[in-house]
Amino acid sequence: MLFLLAIVGLISYYVYKSIRPPPPIPLPADVSKTSQRIKLNDGRHLAYKELGFPKDKAKHKIIMVHGYGNSKDADLYTTQELIDQFQIYFLFFDRAGYGESDPNPSRTLKTDAYDIEELADKLQIGPKFHVLGMSLGNYPVYGCLKYIPHRLSGATLVVPLVNFWWRRVPRDLLNAAIKKLPFEFRMTLRVAHYCPWLLHWWLTQKWFPSNRDPKRTMTERDIELKAKHAKDSYLETALRQGEYVSAHRDIVAGYGNWEFDPTELSNPFSDSNKGSFHIWCGLDDKQILREVFIYICDKLPWITLHEVPHGGHWIIHEKHHFEAIIKAACT
Repeated sequence: MLFLLAIVGLISYYVYKSIRPPPPIPLPADVSKTSQRIKLNDGRHLAYKELGFPKDKAKHKIIMVHGYGNSKDADLYTTQELIDQFQIYFLFFDRAGYGESDPNPSRTLKTDAYDIEELADKLQIGPKFHVLGMSLGNYPVYGCLKYIPHRLSGATLVVPLVNFWWRRVPRDLLNAAIKKLPFEFRMTLRVAHYCPWLLHWWLTQKWFPSNRDPKRTMTERDIELKAKHAKDSYLETALRQGEYVSAHRDIVAGYGNWEFDPTELSNPFSDSNKGSFHIWCGLDDKQILREVFIYICDKLPWITLHEVPHGGHWIIHEKHHFEAIIKAACT
């Protein structure tokens, strides 16, 4: 009996150790000396970077929301010529748990949206701003459209995520969308959705295939762009507090249960006719089924859908595509 109890105890201990996520890797005590940060009302800090026109003189104020495994130092073509042409103030920031921003154990679409609003208020950039999200970083933009629409002068989704459990998008479309992904990717997203407490174990265990090699969902051009714009040292900086508190929680927030469906959004620009909402899809993107966004735009005709021929998931890192995206946001 004692032997059996010992075996059960060892198994329980192993299971507990396997599913228990690691704590955050502490940031240096002097992090605020090397990275600009603001303190939120809940005590967390967000790190940020400003570029472009002074915010009190800028005609356009764009908050850039980075994607999965990325940070405020995203390598984009923010040229001085583009900044001067449209008088743009850019605000980049590390989302919760990434880079030098503190983690948020309760991270959701709503908390990320309110982080953006509070960041804008703390930096006094004004009552209205444009939010531009990239890839998985688009779910905070959806959150802004739902929870703080009165603060938006515009919104842009670039290669946006599809949450395969949206309630009002036809199930056949969502099934077709998820089938574009490799089996291991599908399983990872299902674990994140149905058993988020198991995600750390799933991504670190060796018993079942959970390889999420990004090259399997990238075009040849995407691979070239990733090699140029996402160096290993850069990735290490973005994930310096650990993958769990940054990337893993990001997946759970993006693919968990949302309180709303995109087709339920209301046009925040209907009263003033000032402002616009743009979605950009690459027609060769291996992660996105364009038909999902065609459906959403049919339901919400105030959205402008841009389809990029031969474009993959990394179109925002192409100079001419990035300039087209910014110009659309500013006109």
